[in-house]
Amino acid sequence: MSEFKADVIVVGAGLAGMVAAHEAVLRGRRVLMLDQEAPQSLGGQAFWSLGGLFMVNTPEQRRLGIKDSKELALSDWMGSAQFDRPEDANPRAYAEQFIDWAGGGMRQWCYNIGMRWFPVVGWAERGGEMAHGHGNTVPRFHITWGTGTGVVKPFADLMVKYANEGKMKLAFRHRVTELVNSNGAVTGVRGDVLESSTALRGESTSRVVAGSFEHDAEAIVLTTGGIGGNHDVVRKHWPTARLGAAPDKMVAGVPDYVDGKMHGIAAAAGAGLINEDRMWHYCEGLKNWNPIWPNHGIRVLPGPSSLWFDAKGDRMEAPYLPGFDTLGTLKRILSVGEHSWFILTQKIIEKEFALSGSEQNPDLTDGGWRDVIKARLGSGATPAVEAFKEHGEDFVVADDLETLVAGMNKITPDHPLDLDHIRTQIRARDLQLKNPFCKDAQITAIHGARSYKGDKLIRTAKPQEILSKVNGPLIAVRLNVLTRKSLGGLHTDINGRVLTPSGNVLPGLFAAGEVCGFGGGGYHGYNALEGTFLGGCLFSGRIAGQNA
Repeated sequence: MSEFKADVIVVGAGLAGMVAAHEAVLRGRRVLMLDQEAPQSLGGQAFWSLGGLFMVNTPEQRRLGIKDSKELALSDWMGSAQFDRPEDANPRAYAEQFIDWAGGGMRQWCYNIGMRWFPVVGWAERGGEMAHGHGNTVPRFHITWGTGTGVVKPFADLMVKYANEGKMKLAFRHRVTELVNSNGAVTGVRGDVLESSTALRGESTSRVVAGSFEHDAEAIVLTTGGIGGNHDVVRKHWPTARLGAAPDKMVAGVPDYVDGKMHGIAAAAGAGLINEDRMWHYCEGLKNWNPIWPNHGIRVLPGPSSLWFDAKGDRMEAPYLPGFDTLGTLKRILSVGEHSWFILTQKIIEKEFALSGSEQNPDLTDGGWRDVIKARLGSGATPAVEAFKEHGEDFVVADDLETLVAGMNKITPDHPLDLDHIRTQIRARDLQLKNPFCKDAQITAIHGARSYKGDKLIRTAKPQEILSKVNGPLIAVRLNVLTRKSLGGLHTDINGRVLTPSGNVLPGLFAAGEVCGFGGGGYHGYNALEGTFLGGCLFSGRIAGQNA
């Protein structure tokens, strides 16, 4: 590698890193990309995602009768972000410019790279309270054909192409352990060369050191991700005063290499960190029965019909309904325990249950229209959901409520549920279906969801009695807290330059993606609107690559 003199070193070969490298190469910059994992992991976490992108006023939306605008999207974003700190100036600026891009050139730029989208736009994080508060007013979650692999592949192909053309160098199994600071500027990197690995993508890899390296460049771009795979660090920064105590048991939504170590390495070189207490963790985590990485968790993407109970067996009130307010629901769950329960029917699971991730959605990842129609509109739930129902440790299936609750109590004997209490709440809810109007907020939300063509077609079951045997069998699902994203990190300005703790530019150092809270040190504020993690990697990666 000594013959290759880089202008820019990108640390991290995930989505943000590849976008940054792509933009730098377009500017004629010679790029060295380092990553501690093996070549088979090119693309990082994004490979495992559902491939959803937050976009505004798109042809896909308009075809479904959705009226969206940058003004409405910005209102939703700011109501969700709730920026309230002096250090939020740069995150806010990133948010404003991202909305402008998401409602402007983003779709065409992604299209030109090679992405295409499933025509039914998803409606995530619906909020459920005030118009000026958290949530998406309209559906904005555009699922890419190929899911996360469809987002990653165009850039991965470009990385290989650029390497073959001599415009960049890919150096895998290179773990950066130090940023070189010379006279107040970051001028290079040092680290370990790890022994080669044939582990499959996402699996744990060896940390045996086989050598060392040191490289210098005009600019270093950090794109090393967040902290979700390191639960000790998650607990260290957990916002106890805001959300309650961190659970003792959590499942991991990301591989264990997402360990947050670069945060400390960058800080040692003079970088500033902000908003480390802002995080995005899901309430609907399942322990993967067929894991890839340690403590592997999968998120349920529920429709609005499952009844949601806390650990004590109390049905949760609005807006703590499936798909409405992730962090609000997390706080509500943790106020009485560490887990929660869905109770639903076979008819609901067939229509409404989906699992997040490329590997759990082969019809969207590897198939086409015929595969999607068969999986989503055919008889039964999707094969991935049926496999979890059969093999997953969090599922109980029964023909009657007595047997169902007994099975739930077998899973969580330290938190027994009262059968009569559960039955009373479900019966009261079922009685609300006797008329086309009701006082139950969740049933009202179901009617609202079905007024959207996309939800009525593939995501929302007809309102139905849970205890009616014609809709059975009954299903209960224990839900665990699933760690996922950091919403804070390295403080950057709008050009992607990393700032010092005092707010000055740290020369030579840039950042993009989750390591900088997807832009500025946390462009989400307190809440994400979904599709904004991949979108934030694309946006902040472009900025860093255009300026490094």
